[in-house]
Amino acid sequence: MTIYIDPPVWPAHGTVFSHVISDESLEELHAFARGAGIRARAFDRDHYDVPAQRVQDLVRQGAVPVSGHDVARILAASGLRVKARDRPEKLRGSLLRRWRAMAGPGRNDAAGDAWEAVGQDLVQRWSEPHRHYHALPHLLSVLRVSHALAQAGELRGAPYRPVALAAWFHDAVYAGNAGQDEQQSAHLAQQQLDGLLPDDEVEEVARLVRGTATHSPWEGDAAGAVLTDADLEVLARPAHEYLRYAAQVRADYAHVGEQDFIRGRAAVLRTLMAAPRLFHTHTGELQWDAAARKNISAELKDLEVRGRH
Repeated sequence: MTIYIDPPVWPAHGTVFSHVISDESLEELHAFARGAGIRARAFDRDHYDVPAQRVQDLVRQGAVPVSGHDVARILAASGLRVKARDRPEKLRGSLLRRWRAMAGPGRNDAAGDAWEAVGQDLVQRWSEPHRHYHALPHLLSVLRVSHALAQAGELRGAPYRPVALAAWFHDAVYAGNAGQDEQQSAHLAQQQLDGLLPDDEVEEVARLVRGTATHSPWEGDAAGAVLTDADLEVLARPAHEYLRYAAQVRADYAHVGEQDFIRGRAAVLRTLMAAPRLFHTHTGELQWDAAARKNISAELKDLEVRGRH
């Protein structure tokens, strides 16, 4: 793992700035920044912005100077790069349009205002600063993948809206407490959707949210299978994207010590690997299972190495 810095050529605040990046780990990047006295507010999703007067000092502390082109290339190869379209300021509007589309026609002003307020609250929750993986890009991904699975016929006649709503609520409460977060998110769905949707639909949304705690839908639960597969599809991404996901998960658990995290994360991954099925839709099993198991195996090996240090 290496920290890189490019030349200070980016103008702002009366000076010019450099980018400081890692080639592998946000955790490593944050640790370097803390040790070097770089302020947390200088972090911008996948890099730190540092003023010109800090560059030589940071090089002395171990940052490797490279060109701006090389920083972009290294960041892209690492899987840590956040594309412009995935930055929160771009995603909020897109997600709110999706939320409004679920309201359906014919709502009176009061109901429309209430629906809008719920959507705004959810976007704020998903934008909380302590979130790294469980943030707006993950929400959008689950919505997109679940919709694609629905379009492929995986819902087998079940309605899509409860699945989409469950995607919105499934990590709406996120404090890093497995099981509790899902229960509290389900309770939030019941509270916020009460009076806006039929009772049976609200209960279905809450049931689906609770199911994301185990990712083990019962046989014949097409809606549960679609939601859990959409939630786990990230496991089957190309290697560089999986590395980014793993780094973001570690950042989500920054409050947990390294060895405790390694033990906990490895236990989660081994449980997934031991499951008879990682994915519960035909599409997921056919398209994602092999790649996901390969990625998980690679991460387990990495955790084993890190656990020895």
